[in-house]
Amino acid sequence: MLARRTLLAAAAALSLSLPAMADENLLGYVRGAETLPKGSGEFYQWFTVRSDKGAGSYRALDTKTEVEYGVTDRFQVSAELNGLGVHTSGLRIDGYLPADKATTLQLRSVELSAKYNFLSPAKDDFGLSAIAALELGRLDVHSGQAKREIEFSTELQAQKYFLEGQLVWVGNIGLRAAREKRSAIANLPDGFDWPGTPEDEITTKIGTGLSYRFAPGWSVGGELLREAEYETEVGLERWSLFAGPSLHWAGNTWWATLTAFRQVRGGGEQFAAQDDFRLHLIEKTKNEVRVKIGYNF
Repeated sequence: MLARRTLLAAAAALSLSLPAMADENLLGYVRGAETLPKGSGEFYQWFTVRSDKGAGSYRALDTKTEVEYGVTDRFQVSAELNGLGVHTSGLRIDGYLPADKATTLQLRSVELSAKYNFLSPAKDDFGLSAIAALELGRLDVHSGQAKREIEFSTELQAQKYFLEGQLVWVGNIGLRAAREKRSAIANLPDGFDWPGTPEDEITTKIGTGLSYRFAPGWSVGGELLREAEYETEVGLERWSLFAGPSLHWAGNTWWATLTAFRQVRGGGEQFAAQDDFRLHLIEKTKNEVRVKIGYNF
């Protein structure tokens, strides 16, 4: 009887410390290896505000509306719509920001992805999954100008539980390949560079984070994300390192995550007007704030 009570108590404690739902996003940018159970689904809504390029005024809102479905216990598929709103003034960056622009939220791209779980973090002591995605875009994520884009990305996602699941480590390694073509813009300033030929880009990323469950349903964490972009003609063109804290809450079917990200270092291409040359501020900003909401069904 005592042994049975001990086992029941241990199971109850573990249920409080482990994530409430599979594929629950404990952090804002680095994602875990869990997949949805067969036949279950999850709805996501993301909002990301990017701001401050160190000159002029710049603010962008990214949205992601996503539905995931568990085909098997190890394989899931998803579809998403990505939105973009941009407000920029008093800022020109050759080849990137050609004019002041203020737009309401518009459809930026559609994306399909699939994720397969090789090792379960709960059952195999170490979790490992791979995800592949195809995205078709119609707007430039930096300027809001028209741009045709096709993008393929793949990523390895690792996850491990410590302290009986109260502490969670996650790590990601990813690769993105894209072909882009900007649409022509009338009345550009004399000498302003706005290439109209197709461009090929390869982006690598590596991220890691820890999340600690300090109370039932509540977790606090921190994460790092480094991205580097390579152009076919010039090699390494730019890189950035972001870091920040996250706060996560999970109920029976709903969960939410808030992350404040700040660029701590960056390099590569820069523009003359930026106020901090330790950062990359052409394609990135100084600050990002992300809110993610999920619903399991």
